Amino acid sequence: QVQVAESGGGLVQAGGSLRLSCAASGSIKRIDAMGWHRQAPGKQRELVATIFSGGNTNYANSVKGRFTISRDNAKNTFYLQMSSLKPEDTAVYFCNAAGVGASNRPFGSWGQGTQVTVSS
Repeated sequence: QVQVAESGGGLVQAGGSLRLSCAASGSIKRIDAMGWHRQAPGKQRELVATIFSGGNTNYANSVKGRFTISRDNAKNTFYLQMSSLKPEDTAVYFCNAAGVGASNRPFGSWGQGTQVTVSS
């Protein structure tokens, strides 16, 4: 079983920065992809950024140039560096990981989410 946990959320003023962390733990053989998603009140969850095992990344248009996704493979930890934050970035941010477990079974796991609030 693979668990994923986010940390690093909080309250920040518009124009500020925050770094979110996502740690995967458990019986992991490899992580193929990890993504950050967010959900604002009354809105659907949206994909913010993804990083794949080969290093390729994808970003939502709304965060391109402001957010950077990165990883530390040795720690099975991924990060989302958020800069030039806007009030519309306010949301609960979720991390998910997909890959293969130690039993050679695929897994897909979600964290509980971390709140990011950007004040104007």
